[in-house]
Amino acid sequence: MRDLFTPIKVGQMHLKNRIVMPAMHLNYTPDGQVNDRLLGFYEERARGGAALIIIGGCIIDEYSGARNMINLDNDRHIPSLKQFTDTLHAYDVHLAAQLYYAGAYAHSFLIDRQAIAPSAVPCKFTKEVPREMTKDDIRYTIENYAQAARRVKEAGFDAVEILSCSGYIINQYLSSLTNKRTDEYGGSFENRMRFGLEVADAVRDAVGNSFSVLIRLSGHDFVPGSNTNKEICTFAAELEKHGIDAFNITGGWHESKIPQLTMEVPYATLAYLAQGIKLSTSKPVIGSNRIHSPAIADKLIRQGSIDLVGFARELIADPELPNKARQGKSDEIVPCIGCNQGCFDHVFELKPIECMVNPRVSREFEIPPTVKTSQPKKIIVVGGGPAGLSAAGTAARAGHKVTLYEKSSRLGGQLEIAGGFEERREFKSLIESLIMQAQKAGVKTHLNTPATRRLIENEHPEIIILASGGKPITPAIPGVDGCNVVQAWDVLTDKADLADEIVVIGGGAVGIEVSTMIAKIGTLSAEALNFLFLSSAENPDTLRELATKGIKKVTLIEMLPRIGMDIGLSTKWVALQMLDRYGVNVHTESKAIEITPAGVMVEQNTKTDFIKCDQVVLAIGTQAENTLMQELSTHKARLIVIGDAKSPRKAYDAIHEGFYEIYDLG
Repeated sequence: MRDLFTPIKVGQMHLKNRIVMPAMHLNYTPDGQVNDRLLGFYEERARGGAALIIIGGCIIDEYSGARNMINLDNDRHIPSLKQFTDTLHAYDVHLAAQLYYAGAYAHSFLIDRQAIAPSAVPCKFTKEVPREMTKDDIRYTIENYAQAARRVKEAGFDAVEILSCSGYIINQYLSSLTNKRTDEYGGSFENRMRFGLEVADAVRDAVGNSFSVLIRLSGHDFVPGSNTNKEICTFAAELEKHGIDAFNITGGWHESKIPQLTMEVPYATLAYLAQGIKLSTSKPVIGSNRIHSPAIADKLIRQGSIDLVGFARELIADPELPNKARQGKSDEIVPCIGCNQGCFDHVFELKPIECMVNPRVSREFEIPPTVKTSQPKKIIVVGGGPAGLSAAGTAARAGHKVTLYEKSSRLGGQLEIAGGFEERREFKSLIESLIMQAQKAGVKTHLNTPATRRLIENEHPEIIILASGGKPITPAIPGVDGCNVVQAWDVLTDKADLADEIVVIGGGAVGIEVSTMIAKIGTLSAEALNFLFLSSAENPDTLRELATKGIKKVTLIEMLPRIGMDIGLSTKWVALQMLDRYGVNVHTESKAIEITPAGVMVEQNTKTDFIKCDQVVLAIGTQAENTLMQELSTHKARLIVIGDAKSPRKAYDAIHEGFYEIYDLG
């Protein structure tokens, strides 16, 4: 980690290492003001060893964004922000504030007015039409950028960052898709850059030459017909002439169809965007998006692709990531697995962000990192899935004596099944992390040991945590017991031989994943695709077909009007995109009423249809596996039932429940 922990000068800031926490909307400030929740969240990340933390986005006026974002639109906010920066500076961290302006991306119900933008082009993100900005609007907006930047400096921050990514206002001026103006702010790319460059000038003038100014750029819009890395590199080179000290690079707009943050994206795939900017400017460049680990970041810095790394969700998952990496304890880092369930999904739901792998997120101000009990107890945990591992590790860290019994030969429960799908392989790293945390805390684990009432009685526990998980549902459909019927769990764990024509029953997350997994059989691997492409062995169209057309015919049926109802907004579109990419036939409002050796009879509204197939895969759902609960109901120990053993739930909920059930013990 030598390069990752080498100091660097960014503008007027002397950073102790190369780790930056980019700005993220947290939904922690309902009135736009600094509060204990916001401070607690950032205080823990400052203590964790990051060199630069960027706060935001921060709205600059009434058109800028929602009032529940951090407010920089008035001088009255300066005193509370100054207290905020004074507190965080005690941890030897530099701080920046990001200036946010949504433009056409501002929902009218969030700003209580019609949004304004370069042109009155219907917005694909909000589904609304903004008002075209007048020259007075442009001058007013640029002045508000300047005044907000002045407030940033007066509030004790070390830098200000201009937001020019994700499809927001400066992107909208840069793109010919959203900028249809015929004056000096539209037309040629030189003209379309004008608004962003004038914002940069105004911000620099407002803070002076002794204050650091950064900009967050989309290295590629990933919107057909909009700007690519080539145009953004040109913009970056011009921005350098206008006083920008560093470039913070991400990619895409909110309407882009290219995933950037989910676990489907291979590690560091988008680092080439930052590398392009680095080759076009002389200023430091921050790379981000799925760089994922200190080791990958260190390599990218060492080879010269980036100068600094942006760890956003990685520092949500583990605030101590920098300290652990610097101390040679990278194996103890709790990984972000790119699930987006607690962070991005919560942003879209207007809820405070949380985290699957770190249950304390958003409650750092009231729950210390380690809660030690004053009354240690002997605890038995039954089941080594996500709920059981979470509860066991939490209890042991709190000082309880914990023994965990798992009936199978491996820990992980349904996370092991979820990780069987290649695009969800990071669930297996979550298993490893939960196991590591439990072992480090001192949990005594017994594999291949079914928990029985007699075994538990012999241990004399004071508390029993039943986390025995769930089992797949077998629906009462005629023919479901046929030899041509298998469970999705068996397919995902490679325990089932597959036929050529397959019907998957159930359009939830598991059904979508197993359908995609089967449809990919026989397609080119990434390595083979790369070799054949570079060798010019096949033309690009043929390669695309070979990479997406497998040897299995897959049909997915779902009785509801839509599939993926149990998948979050930020990842559902990716899952549906993969179904389409690999040619899965989807039938909604279709109920399986009979399975035969030749196929499945389905009912669609008042009609029936027969779908021919050789094999049926069941992905109906999960039911609780808690037969031990009745046997233990009269046991003198306190019995706590969690996870799927209580009722089927997501891993996110199981991990949180395991943590908070123990925390509530006191």
